[in-house]
Amino acid sequence: MTAFDINYTLGLFPILLKYIDITLSLTVISTVIAFAIAVIIAIIRTFEVKILLPFCDLYVSFLRGTPLLVQLFLFYYGLPQIFPFFSALDAYWASVLGLSLHFSAYMTESIRGAISSIEDGQFEAAYSLGMSKTQTFFYVVLPQAIRVAVPSLMNNFIDLIKSTSLAFTLGVPEIMAKAQLSAASSFKYFESFLAVAIVYWAIVVSFTYLQKKLEEKLNKAY
Repeated sequence: MTAFDINYTLGLFPILLKYIDITLSLTVISTVIAFAIAVIIAIIRTFEVKILLPFCDLYVSFLRGTPLLVQLFLFYYGLPQIFPFFSALDAYWASVLGLSLHFSAYMTESIRGAISSIEDGQFEAAYSLGMSKTQTFFYVVLPQAIRVAVPSLMNNFIDLIKSTSLAFTLGVPEIMAKAQLSAASSFKYFESFLAVAIVYWAIVVSFTYLQKKLEEKLNKAY
């Protein structure tokens, strides 16, 4: 039985932290893209745009109904076979594409649910002031819906942070990839994966704290 090597685990932290910027950049870029897509789809589904609604329903159903890892492989290895221009997509941006599309499907439901929770009186009050339907939605309803959706969206964001660990399967040199290489070369699997688990845990705890503060600030007026 091999004894636990705490010094090896501690020595891994400086190495893993060098690649934390890749993990965080994957998270932030994917979140921004996913949120933008989610808002558009939520609007289409809320107003039931007949031409686009079936495509949006299919989009959400497919991305929520298939594993993220399968989607990453599909975008990185599969799409170039059908569409050659996707061969220019490197592992990093293929990961961003996969993460963005996957989590946009979940964010769509969060935003749509938040929009549905806004009382009809908000629309009526805006109309009485002479605002159009579009103005009412973007200046009255959507800001309130985003506030309501913040807890759910932040949970999606935290899930996305952890899901970036799958990017190593495409060859992205983020912290999970470095932990995997370290474990394979040293055979110290427990030490290596414990170190990366602690790093992810620290990141998630930090953003959970920021989420709590953000919710307190947004709810202060209410």
